[in-house]
Amino acid sequence: MTDFPTGLLFDEAMRLTAEVAAAHRLETEHPALPRCHGRVLAGDVVAPLSLPPFDNSAMDGFAFRHADLHGAQTELRLIGEQFAGLALDLRLGAGECARITTGASLPAGADTIAIKENVRIEGERVFVPETQRGHHVRYAGEDVGEGETVLRAGQTLTPPRVSLAASLGLSSLPVRRQPTVAVFTSGDELVEPGMPLRPGQIYDSNRDLLMGLLRADGLEPTAWPRLPDDAKQVEIALRDAACAFDLVFTCGAVSAGEKDHIPAVLGQFGQIHFWKVKMRPGMPLLLASMDQARFLGLPGNPVSVLATYLSFGRAVIDGLQGRAEPRPKLRARLVGGIEKTHPRREFVRARLRSDDDGVLWTDPNPATGSHRLRAAADSDALMVVPEGPQQLREGAVVEVWPYALG
Repeated sequence: MTDFPTGLLFDEAMRLTAEVAAAHRLETEHPALPRCHGRVLAGDVVAPLSLPPFDNSAMDGFAFRHADLHGAQTELRLIGEQFAGLALDLRLGAGECARITTGASLPAGADTIAIKENVRIEGERVFVPETQRGHHVRYAGEDVGEGETVLRAGQTLTPPRVSLAASLGLSSLPVRRQPTVAVFTSGDELVEPGMPLRPGQIYDSNRDLLMGLLRADGLEPTAWPRLPDDAKQVEIALRDAACAFDLVFTCGAVSAGEKDHIPAVLGQFGQIHFWKVKMRPGMPLLLASMDQARFLGLPGNPVSVLATYLSFGRAVIDGLQGRAEPRPKLRARLVGGIEKTHPRREFVRARLRSDDDGVLWTDPNPATGSHRLRAAADSDALMVVPEGPQQLREGAVVEVWPYALG
């Protein structure tokens, strides 16, 4: 139980987390495009065609040869029309034009578009004003060239990226499989919401907190029954989950108390990668492996669950899927001052707001206890206070992690 790092600095623990997750990267699959949203790309995507694939009109109007223009207005003869859809075998000669709609391919010989609002039509005669060559023309390949790498492995597939793949005619993409996730809460004192409380009992809030965070990040976690304060039952449940899931979260029972059985079970039947991180809240955090699963043992207080999930939980999930893009982190100015005397990195519940000048401000909640869930509910971000004693004045720039920014 002692052959592993303990009491790590936050950055060192994050480095080890990334190493462990990368060593167990999940396999590649090829789902249909509608199921790729939010997934992590497993390979580069090379454009099989150009975008646009042909010269086309950016506006409804008339296509013509710029060389035919002379003076403030030029009379052209209307010889046909090209609507968006199949290209017709339409070719313009000297002094001719064709009606065209947005997205339609340019007739052969045409190189300029005049929008319909700017022309005068008299039967088959179209009077076109002086216009720059190439006006309102979208040229083939001006967005993407055939053979160009447009998406790279490790990128998260946002709706615009999936849309780009669709525009290239791709019906599926190579992505990393999403991890299967199990969630355990633990403790004889926990009671399901809606049930009556007896003296000494509390409602289980961590399950809904953690399940909600995972679902918000696009995963489909499975909630297991609560772990009792019994070593053998903890062993049976965790060993079962280790054979069935890629990632297992536990809440509570990871400290050094007499009923904290999770570290002993993982140490005996698996491998502990590290235990205890110099952060507040969340110090008893534990990372381990057993069978096919990575285990992240979170502390039992709800604010500790929030802080450790937003930091280490997301890091494991991203590493297993090979996400190469760091999650966005914001910088904001501090409302009021903060004094910190302890050496650990601290995560403070806070609210974000932007002023009329576009400056982002963060207003820390005065609550400090990791059990004070209302302060987390009243906030929308965690503010990061670096290691060591700190005295931050009003207006100081600090890092903030919005709950929902991923």
